[in-house]
Amino acid sequence: MSPATRNEEARQAIIEAAFSLCAERGFAAVTIEGIAARAGVGKTTIYRWWPSKAAILIEAVENARDASAGYPDTGDIYADMVTQTASVMQMFTTEFGTIWRGLISAAQSDEPAAEGVARILRVSIDQCVARLAKARDAGQIRTDLDLELAVEIIYGPIYHTWLLRTRPLPEAYMETVLAALLPALTPAPASMA
Repeated sequence: MSPATRNEEARQAIIEAAFSLCAERGFAAVTIEGIAARAGVGKTTIYRWWPSKAAILIEAVENARDASAGYPDTGDIYADMVTQTASVMQMFTTEFGTIWRGLISAAQSDEPAAEGVARILRVSIDQCVARLAKARDAGQIRTDLDLELAVEIIYGPIYHTWLLRTRPLPEAYMETVLAALLPALTPAPASMA
């Protein structure tokens, strides 16, 4: 086994250890020592690749997000956003959600966590803006709409409800939200003269 293979195995073990510990215990209870012990590596190995536990978990979240969240394009923006937001809500009910909630909380006072959360969100915002731009170009949403504002309007209810735990998030939640929101985002029907 080459050193590169061993290094990649150690790196993956560290990410998996951090992910599972955070899911089990919560962000605040995770330590570099605990991650090292679970991964079977020394702390110096961890610090060679990451400056903090937040940095490890940011990488874990990026990997999980890239594997399971995307923006479908069936030509129907309502159906596609229902599908995509349902995927996000499903991710939030898994270990991913526990870790993401911990990172968002840590981002309020931890600059590396804040930078990582912002980087993850920037990728997701850019992907959604690209999908909304296609819908705009197809005449499905207003041409004068600020697309980043539209992203906030669409995802705000998920984050508000999920982070603050104001109500259960039933499977059809975003269908209802999007049915209420999309009329404000779509072009007004042409008036009959």
